Amino acid sequence: MPETNRVYRLAHRPEGTPTHDAFELAEEPVPDPGPGEALVRTLYLSVDPYMRDRMRAGESYAEPWAVGDALRGAVVGEVVASNGAGVDAGDVVTGELEWADYATAPGTELTRVDPDVAPLSTRLGVLGMPGLTAYFGTREVAQPSAGETFVVTGAAGAVGSVAGQLAKLQGARVVGFAGSDEKVAFVEDELGFDACINYETTDDYGAALDEAAPDGVDAYFDNVGGEITDAVFTRLNVDASVAVCGQISMYNDEEVPVGPRKLGHLIQTRATVEGFLVSDFEPRFEQAAKRLGRWVGAGDVAYRETVTEGLENAPDAFLGLFEGANIGKQLVQVAEREGGQ
Repeated sequence: MPETNRVYRLAHRPEGTPTHDAFELAEEPVPDPGPGEALVRTLYLSVDPYMRDRMRAGESYAEPWAVGDALRGAVVGEVVASNGAGVDAGDVVTGELEWADYATAPGTELTRVDPDVAPLSTRLGVLGMPGLTAYFGTREVAQPSAGETFVVTGAAGAVGSVAGQLAKLQGARVVGFAGSDEKVAFVEDELGFDACINYETTDDYGAALDEAAPDGVDAYFDNVGGEITDAVFTRLNVDASVAVCGQISMYNDEEVPVGPRKLGHLIQTRATVEGFLVSDFEPRFEQAAKRLGRWVGAGDVAYRETVTEGLENAPDAFLGLFEGANIGKQLVQVAEREGGQ
């Protein structure tokens, strides 16, 4: 094991879209696990849009990082050493750890993973937080029924791609929004959506929705916000349901845009709009992950991953999320497992 550990720290709070100078790659000694802790070698690191809010000083549902703090995210890693943590060297675990080659964590915050069930990377994607977010946001919040129209933004992303497929399993007509012809082809041809709108080449979102969803919108899974959501709101049907999962179109805005602008449409439609956090459903994570695993194994739910190699390239992977560079789940592979995946 090397003596030096690379760790990313927040160099300053960015204004607007972050740039590389917001990330400081420090070299420090490999930490020793304290009582009840394990030392974990990072294999895969997840980068996610919500992390942008953690770079701000203001309130958010995720605790802000202080300047100088190590950045943190979901990790799949291999236990190198355990100091009474309840896990053993060689175990594969998941947890929220530092953007680093090695990190320590209490054993109570680590979850063992069976490396033979599925590729380890899926524990950060379709079988991890994004898949669970899609599962509960679709089945518990948006709740599309057979024959209804379900619209999802960010349809080629880690959450939206799964949400749309789950709605299809419910028997809904599914319409997605994605940001390139390649993504539209992925969503329609590989994921089986009924239609997908390229928001980058579409001037009139409302007209595009009228064509793709001529009977209106019964359930909406919102990952993006902004002008697309404005267009969807004007086409909600009576008793429609809206699950607000993310607002990535506005994460880098320094001023909150004027709005909400379309709430008047909720009066005549009596639609329900509900924001949610996947952590609300934590007691049911294991059950949902098993069900997702069965669907993936049976070929009923497909997934794709965009993998960036090397911890040093983690900022590129994160910044690419706001440029639409990824299809499916964006991951950083930091190391390979000894003798395995």
